Amino acid sequence: MKIYKLLLTLIILSSLASCTQEKDEIYIYQINESKNAYSKIELEILNLVNNYRDSLGLTKLNKLDIVSAVALTHSKHMAETGKVSHDNFSDRHKKLVNNASAKSVGENVGYGYNSAQGVFNAWIFNDTHRLVIEEGKFTHFGISTETNIEGINYFTQIFITK
Repeated sequence: MKIYKLLLTLIILSSLASCTQEKDEIYIYQINESKNAYSKIELEILNLVNNYRDSLGLTKLNKLDIVSAVALTHSKHMAETGKVSHDNFSDRHKKLVNNASAKSVGENVGYGYNSAQGVFNAWIFNDTHRLVIEEGKFTHFGISTETNIEGINYFTQIFITK
């Protein structure tokens, strides 16, 4: 474990000295390392989306941790600001193109729901959100749920085509 930490430190330090590395790429790497577990509600949302897609004859999507890590940054942003939004979507899009080889990116956000079924239903009953879920070209997805200090849940689900 100590060797791994030393190696990771050396990699990060060498990338900081490189002219070709961007801070965003280092940031994504660090985020990716932290998203190694999914909450029960996150896994339920992923299953609901895949079951829905399957019922329509669409392919099920593969969970991709780096997509969830990028979603995590936005869920945290929304929880901290108390505002549900697609703010800085172009930054998330760029990070996924550069770090996950995404060819296209879609996003659903939500807040205030206490269950996976609740936020999923809200997305399905909204034409714009439903169309993102039903997009046949997407191959992978990720999810993040963050709760603010008032106990309000903020959700970010991102879909990509690889």
